[in-house]
This record gives sequence, C-alpha cells and structure tokens, in this order.
Amino acid sequence: MAAVLNAVRAFFAQPTFKIDAENAADVVARETLLDRVMGADRTKKSSEKIRRGRIPAEGLALVARDRKGHVIGTVRLWNIEAGVNAEGHIVDALLLGPLAVDCAHEGKGIGSALMRAALMEAKNRGHGAVLLVGDAPYYERFGFFATKTAHLVMPGPFARDRFLALELVPGWLDGAAGMITASGRRLTQPSMRKAA
Repeated sequence: MAAVLNAVRAFFAQPTFKIDAENAADVVARETLLDRVMGADRTKKSSEKIRRGRIPAEGLALVARDRKGHVIGTVRLWNIEAGVNAEGHIVDALLLGPLAVDCAHEGKGIGSALMRAALMEAKNRGHGAVLLVGDAPYYERFGFFATKTAHLVMPGPFARDRFLALELVPGWLDGAAGMITASGRRLTQPSMRKAA
C-alpha cells in the first residue's frame, strides 16, 4: 500500500526541475558541473576531440534547471559525419555528449528527462541517427545499441562495447562505415586588430 501512495504522491508532486534551452549565461555553470561530475580528464576523451572548436547542433544544447534556475544537468548533441554508406555517400548524424547531472540531484529522473527531450528535439529537427560513447546498460533503455556502430570508429581510443547508436530514422546507419568526424559549425574566434 505504501508503494501505491508514494507513486500517487510522486504523480501529483510539483516537478523539482525543468528542461530548458542552454543559453550563453549557462556556460560557466555547465563547465563547472561537467568538471565536478566527470573530472579533469574529461577533455582527453575521443568524443571531446570531435567537439573541440565546434558549436552544438542547432537547438540541441539543453540544460536542466532547479526551481531557482540553477543548472543541475546538461546534454548537448553535435553534428558529425558517421562515415559513408554502401553507395559512398556521407552519413550525417549527431554525437551525444556529455550528459551530466549534478551529484546532489541524482536519482530524480533528470538524466532521463534530458535524454528524452534531446532525442525528441533531434527527431523533430529531421536528424536520422544519434551516436555516443557511454554505459550500454544505461543507454539501452533509450534504444542505443552497438550493432549499428560495428563498422564505425572514433578518432582515438574508445571502448567498442560503449560505442552506441540510435536510429531516429529506421535504416539510417545501414552500411555506414568509416571514421567519425566533426561536421558542425565552428566556434568563431574574435578577430585581433593589429596595432597601428
């Protein structure tokens, strides 16, 4: 009976967070959160090499905010080329990551909500597939599996069993083979004026 009452209370409870588009004011909070959750070595990962110097895919940088508006979770998706298909055409896709939730807010469904929101937005924007490197038991519940990445490789070391994909359009990754490369918009550097 207690389980039923807890489920009813949870159903009617006010949400403790909301999913929102990331904005420029979130940069410091996001980076601090990522450093705290993922550690200082996070920038050495193969996925980071693809993201470095790029801007997330249009409309696909999301944050979770607590009731006070503080960033307590983040997810971003990045434009990539997932090798070529059997006809030799480039396969456009997205790379997800990082997904992180503040340790003080774990277990509240924030990571799942961020994932579902990001995948729904990616599908609504017409993207065909999302790839990631992550914990298979966690990501399988969203439909990610290693079968579609069998002939794809990351630039640098990666764990084959953690290299997963989800097709938003059935068959999108059929025959895809080759190296994952960045294809998204580049960060623009402020121009430096020469001294006269």
